[in-house]
Amino acid sequence: MEADISSQAVGLASSADFSIINLFIRADIIVKTVIILLIACSIYSWAVIIEKYRLFKKINLSSEEFEEKFWRSRSAETFYNSLPSNIDDPMASLFKESMQGLLKSKSKSNLVERMSGMLETGIEKQISKIEKGFDFLATVGSTAPFIGLFGTVWGIMNSFQSIAISRNTSLAIVAPGIAEALFATALGLLAAIPAVVAYNKFNNDSKKYSQKLESFSKRFLSII
Repeated sequence: MEADISSQAVGLASSADFSIINLFIRADIIVKTVIILLIACSIYSWAVIIEKYRLFKKINLSSEEFEEKFWRSRSAETFYNSLPSNIDDPMASLFKESMQGLLKSKSKSNLVERMSGMLETGIEKQISKIEKGFDFLATVGSTAPFIGLFGTVWGIMNSFQSIAISRNTSLAIVAPGIAEALFATALGLLAAIPAVVAYNKFNNDSKKYSQKLESFSKRFLSII
C-alpha cells in the first residue's frame, strides 16, 4: 500500500509541469487576462523607469553646464542671444522663456513681480514635463498587488471547483489552480515593487531639481 502511494507521488511529480508557459496555457481566460495585464504594466513601468533615469542624469549635467555658462556671461541679454534655437534643458528653457517675456514687455512697472510670476509658471511647466509618467508608476505600485490578488482568489476558486466536480482532493487536482494563483500574486508583486521604488526615487529627484530651478530663479531675479 505504501509502495503504491509512493509510486503515485513520484509519477505525479514527474508528469507535472509548472513552467511559466504551461501555467499560462492551463489558466482560464480571467487569470490569463490578469497575467497579460500585469506583464504589460511591468514592461511599461520599466520603460518609464529607464527613460526617467536617463532624463534626470541628463538634465542634472546640462543644468550645471548652463549655470556655469550663465554666470560667466557678461549680461543676461547677451547670453540669451547666444542660445541655440532648440534647447531641451529645463533650466535653459525656463531662462529663455522668461527673457522672451522680459524683452517683449514694454512697461517697466512692477517688472520684478511680473517676472516672478513668469518664472513660477515656467517652473511648474518644466516640472510637469519632468513628472510625466509618475502617475502611472504610482498607479501600478498601488494597484498591481490587488490585481494579482484577484488572480490568486480566482485561481483558488478554480481549485475548489475542480475538487467539487471530481470529488477528489488529490494534489493533482488542487495543484494547478494554486500554482496559477501564486503565479498571479508573484507577477503583481513583480510589477508593483520596482514601480514603488522608482516612483519614490524619481519624486525625490524631481523635488531636488525643482529646488534647483527655484534657486536659479531667485538669483536671476536679483540681477534684473
